[in-house]
Amino acid sequence: MDSYHSATYQSHNVVLPERMNAPTESAAQHQAPNPGEIKVSHLARRIHGWSWQAFPIGMGTGAVYVTLSGLKEHANTLTHVETFFYFLNMALFLLNVTTLAIQMIVYPTQALRLVKDPVKGIFVPLVVLSFATIIIGTIKYAVPSGHVGPGFIYALFWVYVAFAIIVCFPMLMVWFNQPHDLRTFTPAWAFLMLVGVVAFNVLDVVPAREERAVGVLLTGYVFQGLGFFVTFFYICIYLIRIMTTGFLEGHQANGAFVAVGPPGFTALALMKLGENAAEILPLHGLVSEQAGQIWYATSVMSGLMLFGLAVFLFVFGVLPYWFKVHKHLSEILGCWALTFPNVGWISTIRVLGDVFKLKGFYVWHLAMAVLMCAVWLVLFALTAYAFVKGKIFLARREEVLQDALERKLLVLHRDRSPRHSESGSEAYNKEAQGQV
Repeated sequence: MDSYHSATYQSHNVVLPERMNAPTESAAQHQAPNPGEIKVSHLARRIHGWSWQAFPIGMGTGAVYVTLSGLKEHANTLTHVETFFYFLNMALFLLNVTTLAIQMIVYPTQALRLVKDPVKGIFVPLVVLSFATIIIGTIKYAVPSGHVGPGFIYALFWVYVAFAIIVCFPMLMVWFNQPHDLRTFTPAWAFLMLVGVVAFNVLDVVPAREERAVGVLLTGYVFQGLGFFVTFFYICIYLIRIMTTGFLEGHQANGAFVAVGPPGFTALALMKLGENAAEILPLHGLVSEQAGQIWYATSVMSGLMLFGLAVFLFVFGVLPYWFKVHKHLSEILGCWALTFPNVGWISTIRVLGDVFKLKGFYVWHLAMAVLMCAVWLVLFALTAYAFVKGKIFLARREEVLQDALERKLLVLHRDRSPRHSESGSEAYNKEAQGQV
């Protein structure tokens, strides 16, 4: 009897067959590795970690050849050096645009996050300013050699104007769609689009007798005035911020030099556009020659006053800089503000030397050009070292995995049609009813 019950019990103690295609516990553990064991390529981390803050590197490179091209004593060897920096700037621009485009395709969540970020999003318009340095370099080095004609430069000018409008106005909508604290304000929130600066460079190759020159001249005045007055309001807020919280500290200390850009570049644009206006407007019968000279004299006077404001803001940013800025390689990208924003008032020094025929301006301009090159060398070396050490442009592995997973889930959600979901649900219900 006991043996019978034992046999009966053992007959029910069997292993049921597994459901078809259902993994066992050991297989499930093998197929679902620990997230810590998932490998992420170094290239993926670089692409994910790239940001719009990379464009100041190219702008700083452009600042070198723009400053050197204005030297009074200009040798052929110096032109070769400037050409090298010009091609380096284009290479950096293409690298940044390509990497950010790949990031937008592979990691769209990260790309959108960068645009909406209250800190990193303000660097989006720098792609326009970086493009402006390339246009200026093309005018200075490609047109004289005959590789590019004035017609192409004229078309490129209008492309730049459209590019600036398309990029900047949507970013203004994004930026003003949320409140900002005055205590965290920085001049880096206001970047001046250099339409006026690009305009007077274009007028160097477009003949003054052509009607196209009038359009370029007026457009340069309109957009330079628009950009300057808007950024001037930002400078006023910047001074109020300093009165409230004291000098800018940390990475924001670099933003103090961004405030130098609007008055410096506007002074340069007014004086150069005024020089062109004195020639273009009388040729087309729009003003008399005497009125053209008055126009030019007014431009020089206005530019001289703005030049004084730019120099003051520069000194105002230099004096506390070393004691306020953080000496961390992870914040080296912000230090590139030492280069390009200062090009405006430095180039104005050379123009003032031509206007007033004073040798002291030429010596001053030469000293600042040498200092600009020295700053570029130091910043480029530190940036390269920070890049190699992974301090910049390198995302964490967890961030890459999270965005990659979200993208895959989004793709699966889109691919799953309602009809497929309904049929799957009906089949499951029938199977459940049969088993019940």
